[in-house]
Amino acid sequence: MDLYRKVRLACKDGMSERAAARHFGISRDSVRKMLSFSVPPGYRRTTAIRRPKLDGFTEIIDAWLVEDRGRNRKQRHTAKRVFERLRDEHGFTGGYTIIKDYMREQERRSREMFVPLAHPPGHAQADFGEAMVIIGGVEQKAYFFAFDLPHSDACYVRAYPAATSEAWVDGHVHAFAFFGRVPVSVLYDNDKCLVARILPDGSRTRTKLFSGFLSHYLIRDRYGRPGKGNDKGSVEGLVGYSRRNFMVPIPRFATWDEFNLWLEAQCRQRQAEILRGHDETIGERLSRDLDAMTVLPPAPFDACDQATGRVTSQALVRYKTNDYSVPVAYGHRDVWIRGYVDKVVIGCGGEVIARHPRCYDREDMVFDPIHYLPLIERKINALDQAAPLAEWGLPPEFATLRRLMEARMIKAGRREYVQVLRLLETFGIDDLHAAVKKALQLGAVGFDAVKHLVLCHVEKRPPKLDLDVYPYLPRATVATTSAASYMCLVSADAP
Repeated sequence: MDLYRKVRLACKDGMSERAAARHFGISRDSVRKMLSFSVPPGYRRTTAIRRPKLDGFTEIIDAWLVEDRGRNRKQRHTAKRVFERLRDEHGFTGGYTIIKDYMREQERRSREMFVPLAHPPGHAQADFGEAMVIIGGVEQKAYFFAFDLPHSDACYVRAYPAATSEAWVDGHVHAFAFFGRVPVSVLYDNDKCLVARILPDGSRTRTKLFSGFLSHYLIRDRYGRPGKGNDKGSVEGLVGYSRRNFMVPIPRFATWDEFNLWLEAQCRQRQAEILRGHDETIGERLSRDLDAMTVLPPAPFDACDQATGRVTSQALVRYKTNDYSVPVAYGHRDVWIRGYVDKVVIGCGGEVIARHPRCYDREDMVFDPIHYLPLIERKINALDQAAPLAEWGLPPEFATLRRLMEARMIKAGRREYVQVLRLLETFGIDDLHAAVKKALQLGAVGFDAVKHLVLCHVEKRPPKLDLDVYPYLPRATVATTSAASYMCLVSADAP
């Protein structure tokens, strides 16, 4: 630039182009260009680039690339494969580099362009992400629900063992409770848990549970194009942010509830941050979002999947490939099922007959041993082989009680031991455990004694057992009746 300035000044003072070229040691063409432009114009191409070895083959390459647009991404032409086909099928004599450069340029030109978006307050986006976590000492995959308010960048994240329809709805219910308001609309992808079918006109047929959820909260649902995650870029960014910031290092928690409480605290803490391009915190901008949102309904939506079933001869009800037990008294009857994120509730008529923790394995059986005790009492020979009792972690005092009962009464002792277990239908395991330990201490090995002791433990009164006379019955005190006691029955006016 310094030489450029000197040449222009010299010519302005009257020096000719020939003299300037001689004086500065440059060509007259360079002097003429310096006088024509105030700053160096740079190299300007006047004709198209000539590629003598490639120009005859560009139409073939373009046809292959157009055809690839309808193919699976993993089965499209690479630069190497295009070079090999041109060489083997069309006699191409050029090198691999010019093929690679041409395909790179074509890819750049075909990339999608995007319109910058503005996000009014009161609207939301929702999606699910995946990450590895350690819950209860077991490393497993967590599916975390991400709920984003694009206007303020406020977020809510909650983790689940599976991304089911119940998890989608439960995540919304907790997000609405977290913010204390309901958004005007929510943008989704076309997840099968939400959308049962996309009709030819572009409208969606929603799943039954999701449709009921939208009706409860009166939310306008919106959907992105199938396979186009950029339509809801804010929540897609939140999924990545949550994975990088909340899931690194791998979270370790005893239960899912503890993990979700921690995630909720992280979302609340993030509201104090000021993001790039803003001069307000997320929490300050969130106030505008909340003002545009609607109030919560009086009661939250019951986030459960509803189904029906029939009890089998083994007192099992199938739900989502797994079998759950019910009391044997309801065998072969029709029941209703409510599948929540963390539990399965089974009922018959207007009565709830069984509750189980939700199992996300396949073809598993979830037993409640208490359901089978009435049947085992009648079929006592099945006691040792009953699958529901196989992994029942009873305290060791129960095994001692059974051994003493069988030693004293043999088969009748086993039946009486099952009767003791059936006390769990009425009392808690801690109360019965305390009664069994007390019975072993007193040597009162029998159902009547254990029942008396558990009642005394619950009612907080001392037991009354006459162990010398009969170890199974409460002590009874019988006094001698005096003849004078009957005189009150005889009135003074009696003849």
